[in-house]
Order: sequence, then C-alpha cells, then structure tokens
Amino acid sequence: MTRPLATLGVVAFGFVLAAPALAGAQDKPAGTVTAKPPAAHVPLKIQVVISRYQGEKKISSLPYSLSITGGGGGGTTPESMANGPSFIGRANLRMGAKVPVAATTYTPIAAGGANVNPLVSYQYQDVGTNIDSQVWSVEDGRFRVEITIEDSSVYPDDKDIPGTVKGNPSFRSFRGSDSMLLRDGATAQFTTATDKVSGETVRVDVTLTVVK
Repeated sequence: MTRPLATLGVVAFGFVLAAPALAGAQDKPAGTVTAKPPAAHVPLKIQVVISRYQGEKKISSLPYSLSITGGGGGGTTPESMANGPSFIGRANLRMGAKVPVAATTYTPIAAGGANVNPLVSYQYQDVGTNIDSQVWSVEDGRFRVEITIEDSSVYPDDKDIPGTVKGNPSFRSFRGSDSMLLRDGATAQFTTATDKVSGETVRVDVTLTVVK
C-alpha cells in the first residue's frame, strides 16, 4: 500500500507545479508581442529620373515616381523559391500623348489634267514614357530592382538636325532593361546613352526608398 501512494503523490505534485505556468500563459494579454512584418509587405517608392545633356550642360530632367505597396504579385515570380529572393511587388507607369503627323497625297483635278489636288490626312504617333518595375528583397537588407524603360519624344523643330525636314516632326526613342541591387535611400545609374542624331546624352538614375 505504501509504494502506490508515494507514486500518486509525485504525480499530483508535478501537476501543481505545471498548473501555474499554464494559467500564466493563458492569462497573458494578447498583442504584447508584435511580429516583424515579412519583407514581402514592405512599402517602397521607386523614383526614376530621365535627364538629357548636351555635352556637360543639363537641358532637361524629368522625374517619375512609382509606389510598390507589396503583397506579392503571384504568377511566375520567385516568391515560392525556398531560401531565395522574396517577391515584393510590381508597378507600371504609362504617360504620353498622340502627336499628329500630316500625310499628303495628290490626285488629279480632272481626268487627264495636269493640275493636282493635294489631299492632307493625319496619322497619330504615340510619344511618352513607359516604365515597368518589379522588386525582390534579398539578403543584407538589399533589394533587387528590375526596370524596363521606353521613352519617345519629338525632336525640337527649331534645331538644324541632319536628316530632318523643317515643319515635319521627327521622333526619337530609346528602350532599356536592366536589374540592379539597391539599399534603402541608395541611387544608382540605370543607363547612359547618346543620341547619334542630335548628340544629346540620355542619363537615367533610379532611387529606392523604404516608406516608413
């Protein structure tokens, strides 16, 4: 009889010790520990600045800003890769206008006549800026930014540019696609290119900022 009672006393004692700990865990107020949000939900701002230079002189500078709130984009992104980059999100920008371009055709005024009748019609050419951006978070607090930029504009008609005709619009365009690693607040040069017709140099700078 003595041995079974001793065993029962040990079990009961162990339960008394565990009960306060369990009660303390249940009584702990909710929300006292705030989990750090995952990188995929970090709000970011991407600023793209397209500048044009004539030699060392800056002649124009156009800034564009894109916000990426996060939440992922699904699809075929690397979001599902184990221990790999974490996909944050994507942003797209479309800004431009349609420029009328005159097209003149000539038809005879009368059958067999020498005179011709000019007929003017217009076609519209798209000009503007398209920016596509995707961002992943990688190690050491850095972000991988992939950007594609398409920019088109009209040559100024007041300049003597070889191969252009006064009064008729001439168009220029460039397209660039690249990937870069940036930290919060860092700026990197996306691309530099020189227009072989006008001699102007196009420079594109990209800045990434984590929105606090």
